[in-house]
Amino acid sequence: MKTVKHVLILLALVIFFQACEKDFGINSSYSESYTPSGDKFEFIEENPFIETDTQNVSTFSIDADGASYSIMRKYLTEKNQKPPKDAVRTEEFINYFTFNYENPTGEHPISLNGEVAQCPWDDTHKLIRIGIKGKSIPTTEVPATNFVYLIDVSGSMSQDDKLPLLKSAFKLFVDQMRSQDRIAIVTYAGADKVALESTSGDKKSDIKKAIDKLDAGGSTAGSKGVTRAYEIALTNYIKNGNNRVILASDGDFNVGITSLDELVKLIEEKRQSGIYLTTLGVGLGNLTDAVMEKLADNGNGNYEYIDNLEQAKKVFIYEKERFVTVAKDVKVQINFNKDLVKSYRLIGYENRVLQNNDFTNDKKDAGDIGAGQTITALYEIEPRPSSLSLRDVPTFSIDFRYKKPDADISLPLALDIKDSERIFSQSSENMRFAASISGYALLLRDSKFKGSLTYNKVLQWANGAMSFDPNGYRKAFVELVKKAQSK
Repeated sequence: MKTVKHVLILLALVIFFQACEKDFGINSSYSESYTPSGDKFEFIEENPFIETDTQNVSTFSIDADGASYSIMRKYLTEKNQKPPKDAVRTEEFINYFTFNYENPTGEHPISLNGEVAQCPWDDTHKLIRIGIKGKSIPTTEVPATNFVYLIDVSGSMSQDDKLPLLKSAFKLFVDQMRSQDRIAIVTYAGADKVALESTSGDKKSDIKKAIDKLDAGGSTAGSKGVTRAYEIALTNYIKNGNNRVILASDGDFNVGITSLDELVKLIEEKRQSGIYLTTLGVGLGNLTDAVMEKLADNGNGNYEYIDNLEQAKKVFIYEKERFVTVAKDVKVQINFNKDLVKSYRLIGYENRVLQNNDFTNDKKDAGDIGAGQTITALYEIEPRPSSLSLRDVPTFSIDFRYKKPDADISLPLALDIKDSERIFSQSSENMRFAASISGYALLLRDSKFKGSLTYNKVLQWANGAMSFDPNGYRKAFVELVKKAQSK
């Protein structure tokens, strides 16, 4: 009897996972972690330390997303609990913030900087910071926009923190529109529908009326909506303008193309048209975070999560120039000096790591950077005892490649960084704040690489790096750290 019972249990499990594969697009090549609440996040295996004697070159794509940070905030402030560890993507925590980097002044639309300092959670190691900034664009020079809102109005979107929040958020953007800007609205549930044909920004009342009429109900046929949205964006394409689809959803696609691989393939085909993609995630309970991130990553775009109206203001008002892409397919390749570096570890960017030969392959997609946006990456390195003068020999060299928004051929940039042998307290405010954010992420993940990290140390570093704090986001970060510390 026990054998029969075991067989029945196994059979039930097989049926369950087959159902999940059908409903959520899970496949054997893609690993998601499930939370008790029903939210789904991609499994993250942290980058290990790599010996330079084995491989002294490291390559990755930049990541301009910020969704993971606001998802963390949603869990802490509304669910009163720490987020699931796989919801914590360290690079998105860091890149949620703007750093005090110099604006590009030369021919290139991005500027580069970097430094080396003692690692604050392991004083036998060092921390490397790499900084990139996209060229800021004066408001008067922002190109005309051709946006298509692709809005999920299925039944799962009826909660207050989903469609109702999005409607308020979109109205904020409408208020920023100029007469040369255009917007269309496509909705999708059981079928796609054009809720608003492409309309000029000087008809704000008409646009807001269309937004007010949006209502949730039905299943989620996302693939049809994607196709229709790109068709409308292409029909109204503005040469030298900002042409973009903004997809807003909880990511729960369950009708039509539901396989993630197929959805990504569809988005990859559409990006060839020169139209960028931004995805906006909302809500908890059935958030398919991995889908939203993958679509943005493969659609020449970025992924943000809207957890409240203040976050909507960040995306649509305070940092709206980021919707203008100044450089695409930005790749970074680090060549570590074997005589000075014994091993290294890229902190975060796990799903952005590239093969070294991808660096010069212009067909390989990579992340994009918007106007005025900053991107930061950290490496933890284990130094090698050496008789060489660290001040005279570069610890590492950085090569960058990027494409201009309308180009297919990448352009090179390079930067050498020497070790000034600074202790952590003598490093720049940019370094100290980046370390505090990444340290916080390592604690939330209970990372095996967290060393001597504590919440009190994170608070100390953050509080000492507050002289540059646009819109008070760093101050708000400190309060979130305190809240996580109490859990």
